[in-house]
Amino acid sequence: MSELSVQFETAAQEVQLLHKRPDNEHMLKLYALYKQATRGDASGKRPGMFDVVGRTKYDAWAALKGLDQAAAQQQYIDLVHELQQAEQG
Repeated sequence: MSELSVQFETAAQEVQLLHKRPDNEHMLKLYALYKQATRGDASGKRPGMFDVVGRTKYDAWAALKGLDQAAAQQQYIDLVHELQQAEQG
């Protein structure tokens, strides 16, 4: 496992330990980056218009199309650290 992968897995665990739940914008970004980092480009059918949450999440992930998985891991790590810093004041 590469050093980046270890840092990514650590960040994925640390985000669960935040005292405050991130706002919806940050949660959506975390979701999209995690999916891009672990699965690559969005796949499958886009959820229908009555599945507003699923559609929003899919669109956020699809917006990252072409982003290298390693770059997505790094952006995820950076965002988690940013959220941790904001929580510390």
